[in-house]
This record gives sequence, C-alpha cells and structure tokens, in this order.
Amino acid sequence: MKMKFLIILSVTLVALNASAQNERYEYVQKGEFGITVGAAHYFGDLNTRAAINRPKPAVGAFFRKQFGNYVGLRISAHYAQLGYSDTYSKNEYQKSRNLSFNSNIWELALQGDFNFFKFIPGDPYYQFTPYITLGIGAFTYDPYAYLNGKKEFLRPLGTEGQLIGYDGRKQYSTLAICIPLGVGIKYNITDRLNLSFEIAHRFTTTDYLDDVSTTYIGASRFAPLSTAGLLQDRSYEIDPDNIIGVEGRQRGWSKQRDQYIIAEIGLSLNISSYKCPAAK
Repeated sequence: MKMKFLIILSVTLVALNASAQNERYEYVQKGEFGITVGAAHYFGDLNTRAAINRPKPAVGAFFRKQFGNYVGLRISAHYAQLGYSDTYSKNEYQKSRNLSFNSNIWELALQGDFNFFKFIPGDPYYQFTPYITLGIGAFTYDPYAYLNGKKEFLRPLGTEGQLIGYDGRKQYSTLAICIPLGVGIKYNITDRLNLSFEIAHRFTTTDYLDDVSTTYIGASRFAPLSTAGLLQDRSYEIDPDNIIGVEGRQRGWSKQRDQYIIAEIGLSLNISSYKCPAAK
C-alpha cells in the first residue's frame, strides 16, 4: 500500500513538473522613459492653408507606464519653437499684411498610448508595433517679433486693442490647453532599448499663438511711431501708399483656434520587465 502511494505521488510530481516546463511565459513591459528630438510647426492666422515652411526644433522627455502589451499611460514634457511669416504666403493680401511672429513653447501633457500589435521587448516576434496616442496638456507661449533688429514681445503691446479694452477685448493669457492626437511606430532594438517615431497634432484653446486673432483698431489709437503702432500693422513696409490696417478690417480669424504639430524620433529605456503566464 505504501509502495503504491509512493508510485502515484512520483508520477503526479513528474506530470506537474512537465506541465510547468511546457507552460508558455512571456515578458510584459512595466514601463520606459526616454528622450525625443524633432521638429515643430504652426498652423493659424498666418498659415491658413496648413503649408509646411521652415519647421523649427523640438525636444522632449517622457515616462510611459505600461498596462499589459497594448495600453500605456504617458507623461511627457516638450520644448518647441514656433514661428511663421506672411512672406511665406502665396496670398497677395497676406503678403501685404506682412505680419510675423516667433514663440517658445513649454508643454506638459498626459497621454494614453494604444498599440496595434502586442509589443514585448526582447521577443523577436513582437518587437514592432504602430500605435495611436491621445491626451490633454497645458503649455505656455509668448509671441514676439523683430523690429529694426530688436526682439519685441507682442502681448504687452496690445496690438489688437487689448490694453485699452477696445470692443471689450482683454489681454490674452500665455497659458493654454492642448489636445495631442497622433500616430507613431516603435521598434525594440534590444531587451533594454526602443526606437520610435511619432507625429502628433496639437489642437489648442488659444487663437493668439501668433498674436493675431480679430480686427485692426486703426493707427490713430496708438502713439505715433510707437513700437505697438509699428508692429500692429506692418503693411507700410511693403507699400507705404497702401496701408491695410484700417479700423475694423480683418486682421485674423477668431473663430478658429491656432494649432501646432510635433514630429519626433525617440529613444527609450525599458525600466524593467517581468514574466507572467500567457493566457491559454
């Protein structure tokens, strides 16, 4: 009886051991942090046709927490330069308007990332996936232009009458909300390193990335030859006999908010991975 029990016990242990050895395990990424470098571009009142002309540099850093092989939550920070000029336009009115701007963007965002394919670092069968990303963020901006070679910040000048409360206009904030929406691809180089490329469009809550939104208020409301007066309407630089900045004439289009896009290459480090039994 005792011998029979030992034989049954031995067979059971062997079977359990074989089952454990045959059970399939896979790596699941816990998270990653990385850096990005790329280019940013602006779309708005000075670039109404979404033309791509002289993109400016952008850099970033991020941390992504992975929830399984398909879903991740990312916090990211970006610095980007934006700028545009009416001189790039093919529209004759915009060329005559002759406005321009530059701005530094500091952005912090929270995004959800969704892989199309299973992504497992270190597994040659699951080392590549396209993904989509959607999130919400906040950013600061402060548009400026150059007058006679000198850098002039535009917001303090009230170029559309904000300082005098013209037509109820108030000075705009330099803090705004953005909604990043984009697509990307990532590739696992080694167990520890990933390479990615992403393009994400930012919809924003401001129409003053470029300091242009509504209508001209007329040169008479500014001090003669003042910095504000010279920058609110620069058509005189193109044709002194054809000044377009008369009161009430359209300067921008306030019904559509400004936007920007960032295209970037990223390199990230997998923090750690752990094994879990694969679903049968």
